Amino acid sequence: MHGNCNCRSEEPKNCITLVPIFNNLTKDEMLEIAAITRAQTFKKGELVYMAGDRGGKLYVLHTGRVKISRLSASGKEQVIRVLGPGEFMGELSLFSQLPLTDNAQALETSTMCLIEGAKLKELMKKYPSIAFKVMEELSERLEKAEKLIETLNLNTVEQRLAGALLTMSDGKNQVFLGMTKGDFASQLGMSQETLSRKLTAWQEQGLIALKGQRKIEILDRAQLEQISDAE
Repeated sequence: MHGNCNCRSEEPKNCITLVPIFNNLTKDEMLEIAAITRAQTFKKGELVYMAGDRGGKLYVLHTGRVKISRLSASGKEQVIRVLGPGEFMGELSLFSQLPLTDNAQALETSTMCLIEGAKLKELMKKYPSIAFKVMEELSERLEKAEKLIETLNLNTVEQRLAGALLTMSDGKNQVFLGMTKGDFASQLGMSQETLSRKLTAWQEQGLIALKGQRKIEILDRAQLEQISDAE
């Protein structure tokens, strides 16, 4: 399950400098974090951890991308989010004795810093700013999770897809999928077949243009906004 350790001495320091929860620390404080940190690299497709594992570590992504997902009793995967450099995972296990409940898989070769949870909690007491930053991040994730639940329960397939494309475009006319279409469909609560049909139909209607497997060009933003906001 574990990747090959990539323990160059500069990796933990670089990782800590990158992650937002530590960006208010002084140089000496960052060195304290680096002392309880080790770097590890995971290959594409490799599991960082899986549901049922004992946690107790904070995983900070330095390079690459990681998919966080859960499996239903029937084996169906639900993609929760995809993390990029500077983001972290495994934080809930720092505050609970329960095993991890989700799976983390590297979507490409990814290097991350593993921080010992018990020692990190001691430093949280010493530097409350770290604890507050973690709380801010958890609050943002909770808000996103609640919005996703609302979207899945109340919105149609078309509304979910249009809203996601508009959000991911960030005001531009290009959308890059940082995951496979299967994972994107799972995140939106639909099958890959349904996603493909909707994208093809919208391309034929002139709303979007599909550029390979990962790029989507928005041609009619006003129409997508109308679909997203439809009652």
